[in-house]
Amino acid sequence: MQDEKVFIEELLHPTTQNKAFQVLLQQYQKPLYHHIRTIVLNHDDADDVLQNTFVKVFRYLKTFKGDSKLFSWMYRIATNEALTFLSQKAKKHNTTSEAMQTNIVNNLHADVYFDGNDIQLKLQKAMLLLPEKQQLVFKMKYFQEMKYEEISEALGTSAGGLKASYHHAVKKIEEYMMTH
Repeated sequence: MQDEKVFIEELLHPTTQNKAFQVLLQQYQKPLYHHIRTIVLNHDDADDVLQNTFVKVFRYLKTFKGDSKLFSWMYRIATNEALTFLSQKAKKHNTTSEAMQTNIVNNLHADVYFDGNDIQLKLQKAMLLLPEKQQLVFKMKYFQEMKYEEISEALGTSAGGLKASYHHAVKKIEEYMMTH
């Protein structure tokens, strides 16, 4: 992408805003959707969260300080939106986020947008056993193939801690896959 400072100025300026926002959507819609989908699992929910993410990006862009890359900032918003969505959905159904995710995974085979096989379904179930941070790190590293530095910026934690979280997640998932 072009120089980020210039691009952000275009996003903020009324005469270039619409065109720049279309570029932003083209550039980030798919990767953000896939990231959100790994968290909320359901296609329709992912679409809703993606829409909320872009609304927040547009609304809060003027507060973006440039301390991280725009991509990392947007990932952080998408992650927070997805986690908030799961929490609110669980509250609405009078259950926990963990129970809600288990229910979603158990119903994945009914989701016409889920094209995974039994092994992928087993992987989803294994990930449910991980603490939230390990889940996020694993999904960002494994599914989005993000670098630790990118994940660090997106989640606001150290790369060293993320490596440890990823390592622990992989061990737990391997154990689950071998025993189930």
